[in-house]
Amino acid sequence: MKKILYTLALAVTFWSCKTGSTGAAKSNIVEVNINLTDVKDDKVLVTVTPPAIKTDEIVYSIPKTVPGTYSTDNYGKYSEDFRAFDAKGNPLTVKRLDDNSWSISNAKTLKRITYLVNDTFDTEKGTGFGNDDVFSPAGTNIDAGKNFMVNTHGFVGYFKDKLDVPYKVTITHPETLWGATSMTDQDASNTSDVFTTSRYAILVENPIMYSKPDYTTFNVNGMDILIAVYSPTGKYTAESITPEMKTMMTAQKNFLGKVNSTKKYTVLLYLSSMAKDDAHGFGALEHPTATTVVLPESMPKEKLVESMKDVVSHEFFHIVTPLTIHSKEIQYFDYNAPKMSEHLWMYEGVTEYFANLFQINQGLIDESEFYTRIADKIAQSKQLDDTMSFTVMSKNVLEQPYKDQYLNVYQKGALIGMCIDIIIREKSNGERGILDLMHKLSDEYGVEKPFNDDELFAKITSLTYPEVGDFLNKYVAGTTPIPYDFYLAKVGVTKAMEKKSGNPFIKGQTPYITVDKATKEIAVRPDSESVDFYKNLNLKGGDKILAVNNKSYNLDNIYDLVTESENWKDNDPITLKVKRGGKEETIKGTVKLPFEEAETFKATDASKEKLKNAWLKG
Repeated sequence: MKKILYTLALAVTFWSCKTGSTGAAKSNIVEVNINLTDVKDDKVLVTVTPPAIKTDEIVYSIPKTVPGTYSTDNYGKYSEDFRAFDAKGNPLTVKRLDDNSWSISNAKTLKRITYLVNDTFDTEKGTGFGNDDVFSPAGTNIDAGKNFMVNTHGFVGYFKDKLDVPYKVTITHPETLWGATSMTDQDASNTSDVFTTSRYAILVENPIMYSKPDYTTFNVNGMDILIAVYSPTGKYTAESITPEMKTMMTAQKNFLGKVNSTKKYTVLLYLSSMAKDDAHGFGALEHPTATTVVLPESMPKEKLVESMKDVVSHEFFHIVTPLTIHSKEIQYFDYNAPKMSEHLWMYEGVTEYFANLFQINQGLIDESEFYTRIADKIAQSKQLDDTMSFTVMSKNVLEQPYKDQYLNVYQKGALIGMCIDIIIREKSNGERGILDLMHKLSDEYGVEKPFNDDELFAKITSLTYPEVGDFLNKYVAGTTPIPYDFYLAKVGVTKAMEKKSGNPFIKGQTPYITVDKATKEIAVRPDSESVDFYKNLNLKGGDKILAVNNKSYNLDNIYDLVTESENWKDNDPITLKVKRGGKEETIKGTVKLPFEEAETFKATDASKEKLKNAWLKG
């Protein structure tokens, strides 16, 4: 999973029935019908025909947590009007055990279950961080006749002790909508799709997005890629982002080499309108053969493509870990009483490291950009608890205080991967790195062979060097902060300072502007007058910014203003309509971006040039 904290947080700061076949009950299969045609009150009817049940009571559950989310989301609380019937249509006694589970009496006679599902997008309040929202890429959307984001764990549950029973899922849908997925539709009808999986876990890992057909397909080194897009206003199409996606995914395949044998991969991109009842948690969620991505439609093309590269590359590298290399906690995942693995440093951290390393390795970014990214991760990691054991945090990530440290998997987790990579490069004279370690681990384990959590460090040490084991025990399991300068010096890289341009409306999470709650007008904060952008245009505290370059702005589209300004360059001409002292006036001038000194790195030791090149280009 990859979460992105966008500057939409700025606004928060301001505003501080078809049924299955009648014979299914006698067979060892779960049949499900999801009716996307007859949507009532923004709810979808789900009908489940059970396999043969030999107990007097059975429990049906919808997941509390799903793999890759590392959060408690209680998907069952979005289901209501849960009913159970025998073969004659008589109701059976149902007792709701908690948010996610229902107990059914006289289960031997159970013939059919029905319930209504609400979507999660409607309930989101924030940005996906620091709140209890379901992370949008793991959520569900029900927008009748337009879009259905069918993350299957939000619609379909499982019977206790029957996780390994095959599933047959029939989805009826409007003829105008097409379901994008890595699964194969076994029904030729234009209004009904049939998907089968060997067990529940496979179904959960296969999302489907229904919308007006907008997709492209291409092949990369033997892998068929499907890019499907839902853009509510039609601002973006699959074709408009495919060239950049093809370049990126080709580079990823080249970087991975033999470790990946996936034959089909699907990218589902949902672009949010940013309305109150739409998605607000941006990023992506990985699956073995798919990625669900949610981003705001208002993003400029350049930023959208950049974000797609960021999140999709991260999710794609999850093919290596945890989708190939993982512990028993993941292999035998308990959806309603999950036990978490100790090794988020590898699942998310090494994955995030690869998502950056492959770009310098394949020539998509230069050394300067790579070093800036590393410096940013170091700075952000130090804003979190740098002395918390990473393995302890990982194992307890669903609970506080560990839950609040989860974001460090993308920062310190990636840096852990970097340090291990450098150690291996140094000890092998540049011949091997962490990707070689992942190859060996995938050969040792694999999709169907998990490792024991407490044995991984010893296995890694045996496949590499004692120094790697020492690093893992001291800095990953231990509580000692990592001396990054020490490890970067091994490849001749040292600290440096650089001037970086900032956003004219926000610095980090501190805004230069505010919003009048009564009028929704955007106003300059009094303490922003000395910032170069405002000083250059003679803007004063309290000035209301009504329009920029002839486009009107207020709270409703403030996100557009912030994101569009990220494309501004110093000395670009700019025209603002402002209200000062109740009177409107026009200000013409040039953009003067705020600049600040920022820490980065650069190569300074020529004697380490060969090792550095092996690290970045090997």
